[in-house]
Amino acid sequence: MNHNITFIGGGNMASAIIGGILSSGLASKEQITATAKTTTTCSSLEERFGIHTSQNNQTAVENADIIFLAVKPFLFSEVIPEIKDHVKKDALIISIAAGQPIASIEHMFGFSIKLVRAMPNTPALVGEAMSALCINDNVTEDELSTTIDIFNSFGKCEVVKESLMDVVTGVSGSSPAYVYMFIEAMADAAVADGMPRAQAYKFAAQSVLGSAKMVLKTGTHPGALKDAVCSPGGTTIEAVAVLEEKGLRNSVITAQRACVQKSKDMSK
Repeated sequence: MNHNITFIGGGNMASAIIGGILSSGLASKEQITATAKTTTTCSSLEERFGIHTSQNNQTAVENADIIFLAVKPFLFSEVIPEIKDHVKKDALIISIAAGQPIASIEHMFGFSIKLVRAMPNTPALVGEAMSALCINDNVTEDELSTTIDIFNSFGKCEVVKESLMDVVTGVSGSSPAYVYMFIEAMADAAVADGMPRAQAYKFAAQSVLGSAKMVLKTGTHPGALKDAVCSPGGTTIEAVAVLEEKGLRNSVITAQRACVQKSKDMSK
C-alpha cells in the first residue's frame, strides 16, 4: 500500500490501528505519522513503533494520503478548522470518533471530502476489534478496499449504512462491557465452588473466546451450537433452564436496546 498515513491523535485506539497496519505489512513505519499534544506521547509512539511524530497537526497532514481523525469527538470543532486548509484535496479522511455523523464532519471541512466514518471497539487493543464502516459518496471502491484492509489488520470489519451506527454501538461498541460482566459472573460462581480467582477468570474467558470462535469459524447458528452441548437430562440443560427462568435473553436484549436508544439520544 503506497500511502502516507497520518493519525491526528496518538491514543490507545490510534496505537492499536498503527500496530495492525505495521504487523500486517500494509505500510512501513516510514509512511506513518502520528500527532500528539505532548512530547511524552510523541516519544512513546516513536519508541514503540518507530514512526514519525509531530505536535503540529497542520504540517503532519500536508503530505498525507490517508488521515485518521483519532481525537475525542469534542475536539473535532478545534482540530478540523486547524487542518482543513492543509489537507490534500484527494486525501481520504477516516474518522473513528463516536457520535460524529458524516454530514457534521463534511460541514466542518466546508468542501468536498472523501470520508469514512468508522467505529472500532476496544478489543482492537489485542487485535480483535469488530469495526463498522460507512462512507460518503466520494469514496471510491479502491479507497474502500484499502480501508477494509486496514481495519481487518486489527480485527474484523463490516460496511454498514450510517443509519445502523447506533445499532453498532449496542452490538459491538459497548458490548465488551456486557461480556466482561458475564465472564466475571462465571468466575464468581467458580470461586464460590472453590476454584482460585485467577484460574476461574482463565477458564471463563477462554470458554467465551472459544465459543465465539465456534460461531465465526463454523457459521453454525448459535442455537444449534447450544443444543449440541445440551445432553438429555445433563448438566448443561439444567443450567440453560435456569438462565431461561431468570430471563438472560430478555435482559441482554433490553439492555442492548437501551444502549442503542441512548446513542440515538446523544446524537440529537
